[in-house]
Amino acid sequence: MKKHTAIYFIMILCFTTFQIVGQNISSITGRVVDKTNEPLLGNVLVLSVSDSSFIQGVTFLDSIFVVSNINRPEVLLKITSLSFADTIIKVVYNGQPNINLGNIVVTLKAGELAAVTVVGKLPLIKHNDNGTMEVNVANTVLATSSSVTEILSKSPNVMENNGQLSVLGKGEALLFLNGRQITNERLASIPVSQILKIEVIANPSSKYDAEGKAVINIITKTKVDEGIMGTASQQVTYSDFAGTNAQSFLDLNYAKNKLSVIGNYSLLLGENRMFLHTTRTRPATDEYLKSDLRTDWRSKMNNYSNYGLGLQYNFDSKNNISMSYNGFSENLGGYIGNKNAITTKTDSSFYNSKIDKDELRTNNSLTLNYNKTVDTLGSVLFVGTQYSHFNSAIDDFITENRTVNGIDGVRQLKNKVGHSIAVSSTQGDFTKVLKGGKKLEMGAKFSYVNTESATDFFIAESGSVFNLDNTLSNKFQYNEKIPAAYFTYSGGISKFNYSAGVRGELTNYQLNTSVGGGQLIADNYFNVFPNLQLSTNVSQNLKLRASYTSRITRPRYQALNPFVVYQDPFTTIEGNANLIPEKTHAFEIGAIYQSADFRIGYNYTLDPLTNAALRGTKPNSYVLKGINIEKSHSFFASITKTITFNWWTSTNTVNLSYTKEVDNQYDFIFIEPTPKLYLYSNNSFNVGKLFKVQLLAWYFGHNQYGLREEYARYLITLGIEKDFLQNKLKLRMLANDIFTRTNASGFYGVGRTDIFYNRTFNNTYFRLIATWNFGQLKKTNFNIKSTGQNENNRVG
Repeated sequence: MKKHTAIYFIMILCFTTFQIVGQNISSITGRVVDKTNEPLLGNVLVLSVSDSSFIQGVTFLDSIFVVSNINRPEVLLKITSLSFADTIIKVVYNGQPNINLGNIVVTLKAGELAAVTVVGKLPLIKHNDNGTMEVNVANTVLATSSSVTEILSKSPNVMENNGQLSVLGKGEALLFLNGRQITNERLASIPVSQILKIEVIANPSSKYDAEGKAVINIITKTKVDEGIMGTASQQVTYSDFAGTNAQSFLDLNYAKNKLSVIGNYSLLLGENRMFLHTTRTRPATDEYLKSDLRTDWRSKMNNYSNYGLGLQYNFDSKNNISMSYNGFSENLGGYIGNKNAITTKTDSSFYNSKIDKDELRTNNSLTLNYNKTVDTLGSVLFVGTQYSHFNSAIDDFITENRTVNGIDGVRQLKNKVGHSIAVSSTQGDFTKVLKGGKKLEMGAKFSYVNTESATDFFIAESGSVFNLDNTLSNKFQYNEKIPAAYFTYSGGISKFNYSAGVRGELTNYQLNTSVGGGQLIADNYFNVFPNLQLSTNVSQNLKLRASYTSRITRPRYQALNPFVVYQDPFTTIEGNANLIPEKTHAFEIGAIYQSADFRIGYNYTLDPLTNAALRGTKPNSYVLKGINIEKSHSFFASITKTITFNWWTSTNTVNLSYTKEVDNQYDFIFIEPTPKLYLYSNNSFNVGKLFKVQLLAWYFGHNQYGLREEYARYLITLGIEKDFLQNKLKLRMLANDIFTRTNASGFYGVGRTDIFYNRTFNNTYFRLIATWNFGQLKKTNFNIKSTGQNENNRVG
């Protein structure tokens, strides 16, 4: 009963806001002139009637302004400039959503404008004409997250699964930080407090690497005012399921003259947990098997530190050079408990093993960038290079107890693993802005990856000496070089805007593994990735777009590595050195009507990558590994809308997807696919001037595709925040996954084996966050940022 009540609640949140579209102002236009009817330039700010908080703004250069996507019954319009006195107009809905104020006559003045302070209140998401969605993090419920992965998992249309991030309707996403590609390992070193917003780019241009089906670009805050500012934050999280952890953050920003410096450090201590229940059944009498496996990850975070330091020097207003260092060090302890009851037609056995964890992971990254504006039109030259090194050292001790047909036994194992990934890339980009709004972008990039690992398994039967097990041990090395070049040309014809581009990538790789007596696999291939985007403004309220992109998803380095991850005597996780890249052709059409975004798409994928539990070489054994299947067809349709009242802001998404997979190389039984429903609702309520309440909810519906049947799951999170001491101190309380319904469960069949799984995450918890802002900025007479400029120059 509670489950259905929660689902109905999420649906009501989503669909109610789609119906509340009337009685609101959609757009305001006007013309600002002086008493002699001369056109003027300045800024128009849209402010809340209740508290004068900033909603949005535009700059006008030739007296005429247009403010769209207002969606409020009444607002204050503040017209401001250095050349005339501030003018404030109250605009109320008059039965027409589009209001034209005509000529607005202002009074010119002499002298200097006094300081203006605007309190920013950005919406959660913003949709751009090309289909990109911007998710604001600062001052939202997302800012209460303890990691970037947690932020992304709570963002609309983004899904996290076992460390892989994907965009609904597209697939696995490529990660970028401030427009530069990063590895998944680098994600842990990004401080949450420094994140301003996240761009979800569903249709990436040729400028972006062809890897992945979408792009997630994380944009951090930068400082523009002189002085020193800092933020100290403390989080305490409690969970009945996992225990307690505490995380401390410290950020410092300093700017003076041409130099700016930013630094950060965070420390996470405590416990985490994940639980997986898996059953495997072969009902056939000739090879009957029933396996009931329960795996309990009890992680102890002895010291999870991440740190960073960045410098930027501005030679002048058009040239700057920047350097940054980021890293993390994670000391993981705790244990993994496994209990596996196995019944066959001849035997009955029970295995109980405990893996005492001793793992140290480090990542260090160095980036150097140079930017230069080369002309008055805004053409830009960028040159950058980065190097990142990830290292993992594992020294696990395993105790395994077994009872087979009433006979007890014991053995001990040692698992020693050394794993490193080195990534370097150098790129140059040039954007030439042409007259008439046209633009030519071109660039080149060279990236190099080297990953190595060595796994040694030692086994001691019944207290005997430890001996190396060559079947579980291996060495692995993978090298990859990818030179790439691209160009994109964009402009407009009549009412249509277009962007056409192409990217070429030459992949050269070599894989060397000791598995199977030694294997050396080497290959090189060249791919061309075209893309095309079209858009048009039908009216002030309606914008249309269409796009085609081609993408490639290469196997993750770890997925290629055939080293063995021990779970129990009959279950291992192994890489697959024979994986090949998957290629996707994506088509999408979309529209923005007032504040609602609509999109419909189709993806055709060759050699799609997936995971399966395959029969092992030993009787009753299974290997969890990645595989390629033949092809897949996927369709999706979605609508996202934001509504805003004086006391309530709500962002809601409804997404319906359908995937059909085809394969003839494995003995798989494909399930008849069914559509999958996704609902998302993020709400912010102002309770007078007392405090703010934030409510986030999402729902993934029951789904069948390919080999799998996935059961429904949902999340409801409630947060409360309050500012104290003139906004210097902020207290937040968060109750996450209130109904404990985010466990991922489902069913799939491989050959004659039926497999059920139920994975429980540490998502039900209470969190208390205290944030203190300190420091002082140099006062300026006037500083306002229009919505057309880059928001990463704002300090949240």
